[in-house]
Amino acid sequence: MTLQKKKSISYAKYGYLFSLPFVIAYLVFHLYPTIYTAILGFTDCKGLGNTNWHFLKDDIWKNFRTILNNATFKTSLKNTVALWIMNFIPQITLALLLTAWFTSKRNVIKGQGFFKVVFYMPNIITAASVAILFNVLFGYPKGPVNDILVSLGLRSESFFFTNSATASRWIIAFIQFWMWYGYTMIILISGVLGINPEIYEAAEIDGANDWQTFWQITIPNLRTILTYTLITSMIGGLNMYDMSKMFNNGNPNNSTLTTSVFIYNQAFAGSYMYNRAAAASMIMFVIIAFFSIIVFYMMRDRKS
Repeated sequence: MTLQKKKSISYAKYGYLFSLPFVIAYLVFHLYPTIYTAILGFTDCKGLGNTNWHFLKDDIWKNFRTILNNATFKTSLKNTVALWIMNFIPQITLALLLTAWFTSKRNVIKGQGFFKVVFYMPNIITAASVAILFNVLFGYPKGPVNDILVSLGLRSESFFFTNSATASRWIIAFIQFWMWYGYTMIILISGVLGINPEIYEAAEIDGANDWQTFWQITIPNLRTILTYTLITSMIGGLNMYDMSKMFNNGNPNNSTLTTSVFIYNQAFAGSYMYNRAAAASMIMFVIIAFFSIIVFYMMRDRKS
């Protein structure tokens, strides 16, 4: 009597088939443009519609050195880092506080779903709409904020917010904070919900209060989620474009100019220096990758 081997059915091919559209889209719309941009950084490509470009044979790193020695690029890089720090610190702080509030086992909040929607809602509003909204709010000489300040006697006359470097920076930082703290909160809450509830039960039996539970249990178990949040926030912050461009166009005096706006200006704002824009893009790519590696190293699990 012979045993007939049953032919096993492999479903792996279906997985490859379903992932094929993403792979194709990634190769065409992400990987190819990235490689092409890297190549342009080593060429003399400039001028609208120019397709007859050549590699720089005498000094292949010329575009990169030009960008690194460019005073405007240095200013934009400082602005970008400053704006990210100014919005990320309050963003992660408030997100952690709201996460502790919503996930507390002892103080159950009524209407949690409503509050979560309200806090997350700024994230789904388009950047252009937000930029227009805040331009109106901080309008000069007439605007809601100026009207309130004058009516309350806090100022004797209207203040030109968008003409002040400090005020413009803080407004843009606040907009970024306001738009993204709800998203960060949702990510952190999802991370907390993935923690084994038995750990919290054991802590409660041992007499730990909410503060001790949050710092001794929740935060250590959120290491991976916090790493993800920090990395994605850093990538988004160092690529900030929309608010700087649409709110104040990098003004006044380049005080809110970010590297992404600088790259746009190099490539499309009249000069069409595609080679320098590509070089600046790759410099930012290296900077972001370098700091991402540092964050991964610092936030790694040190348990052997």
